[in-house]
Amino acid sequence: MIKKKKIVITGGNGRFAQSLKKHKNKYQLFYPTKQELNILKIKSIKNYLNKAKPNYLIHMAGMSRPMDSHDSQIVKSINLNIIGTANITQICSELNIKLIYFSTNYVYPGSEGNYKEGDPVKPFNNYAWSKLGGECSVQMYKNSLILRICMTEFPFVHQAALSDVYNSFLFHHEVASILFKILNKKGILNVGGKKQTIYDFAKESNPNVKKIYLKKIKNVKMPKDSSINIGKLRKLIN
Repeated sequence: MIKKKKIVITGGNGRFAQSLKKHKNKYQLFYPTKQELNILKIKSIKNYLNKAKPNYLIHMAGMSRPMDSHDSQIVKSINLNIIGTANITQICSELNIKLIYFSTNYVYPGSEGNYKEGDPVKPFNNYAWSKLGGECSVQMYKNSLILRICMTEFPFVHQAALSDVYNSFLFHHEVASILFKILNKKGILNVGGKKQTIYDFAKESNPNVKKIYLKKIKNVKMPKDSSINIGKLRKLIN
């Protein structure tokens, strides 16, 4: 009997992980709790990974929404998204575990769209800066894959969506189906869908969603076009 390869997944209680748990695959998946694997404690990481002996580690743990919390809780954001990721990278490099890091398409400037992996980065907000900070340590470890992802829950959960802001969203279950096909790739990879307004994307799963405009909303800042070029991804999975 062939042994299944093992994958440890940090952030196992998050929204995407819940979708991942429903997806059939050929791997043995481990979802350690924060108590079992604390990304802020090197010893905790090392002890867990020495016992689990995974072939891969998918790093999703950290601080995400709401995005403005990265302004009001800068220390927490730095600790979880930058230092925590550096800790994970350090131990993966010591134990030669393939590392897959979940970053975001918001590391790109968000002004012109259709961003390729090699394009200059200029994060729009502190959330994106914290994810780019995590990328810096992962980049130093060559047995790694950085995913600049654009995804959200299914169905679209909000009652209104912006019709003058462009992105490249996929739903969580769509990303889950892609993830297991690219585990052995290295470098940086954009993961998302076609360029469209958030409203057009939202109405496909929520026909009752209302149309709103960023230019009419006071005190809300968002990049106008964070769409990504997924040509590299298409070549890998087709």
